[in-house]
Amino acid sequence: MKAIAVIPGQAASIHLTDLPEPSLDQVPGGRGVRVRVIRVGLDGTDKEINAAEYGTAPEGEDILVIGHESFGVVAEVGPNVTEFSPGDYVVSRVRQARGGSVYDLLDAPDLTTEDTYYEHGISLVHGFLTEQFVEEPRMLVRVPAGLRHVGVLVEPTSVVEKAVAVAWETQRRLKVWQPQRAAVLGAGTIGLLAAMLLRLRGLDVVAFARTAPPNLNADLAEAIGARYVNTSETTVLEEVARNGPFDYVLEATGYSPLAFDGMQALAKNGVLVLSSVTGGSRTAEVPSDKINLEFVLGNRAMVGTVNANREHFEAAVRDLALAEAQWDGWLSRLLTHPINGLESYAQAMAALDVKGAVKVFVEVSPG
Repeated sequence: MKAIAVIPGQAASIHLTDLPEPSLDQVPGGRGVRVRVIRVGLDGTDKEINAAEYGTAPEGEDILVIGHESFGVVAEVGPNVTEFSPGDYVVSRVRQARGGSVYDLLDAPDLTTEDTYYEHGISLVHGFLTEQFVEEPRMLVRVPAGLRHVGVLVEPTSVVEKAVAVAWETQRRLKVWQPQRAAVLGAGTIGLLAAMLLRLRGLDVVAFARTAPPNLNADLAEAIGARYVNTSETTVLEEVARNGPFDYVLEATGYSPLAFDGMQALAKNGVLVLSSVTGGSRTAEVPSDKINLEFVLGNRAMVGTVNANREHFEAAVRDLALAEAQWDGWLSRLLTHPINGLESYAQAMAALDVKGAVKVFVEVSPG
């Protein structure tokens, strides 16, 4: 069975490899589900793993199969599986509950307090850039056939669903919270999907990005009623000075200094959600007294979010269906760079650097 893998710790080691075909017996108790992979999305995480910035092979192995944004169809189920049948479209959750923390025991591994975590295609568990895989039912989420053409977007949407849910949960402290304006810092896949979710909730949304329009990202943001701001012309803080602060800010750029702009862009009782994973040792000079004062006196909040749980995957499916109904064809426009076949791994990685690429994905098999 073919798969795309890297040698963790060795830069530019991406290659095509052969793996044994998975067996339903990998999951005990007759509870295995074998999934034929149809599409797998790629993002900056895959690029960074290939650059040896992080990534860990499963115990006892030298390679890591990458790819954490799955979409496939059930091919076979064990005798004690009642949740799925052959022909069902599914995506798999990414993080597994293998630790000993209370959150792992509750099957909420996205909140684990363990230092070691298990994530498909990222850390200690093979990913989905292969022909098929076997999982237990609790790790799989059904996707209706009507969404099969955009099913590969469920995983990135789940990340945004959690970022939104975390904010609303944080704001329960206020008893009454009626956000009107939202800022999304970054207009890539995550930023555009965040803008989509926030527009579905009726907020005025401003998407900030470095690239000057006209471009596809700006067109996509404006097509759902968001406003696109080019930060090389208007900074976040200049926008705030002109049109007022934001009740909700999502930082999704991967550029950590912008988090401090996000702090200063908040309205009273506002919440900033940080979603970027930023390695390195970048520093920034900030007006710390001003930020601290405004956070205290304005009851502002900041919270980090990582990964997603089952409820967020299920919410992603629901909101993708709503978006498909409200903005027909919009989701398909995100799927800019299809790559045909696992053998085209080099082309797939190169596509992540192509100007104008929104979502790069590998067509593994017919859907």
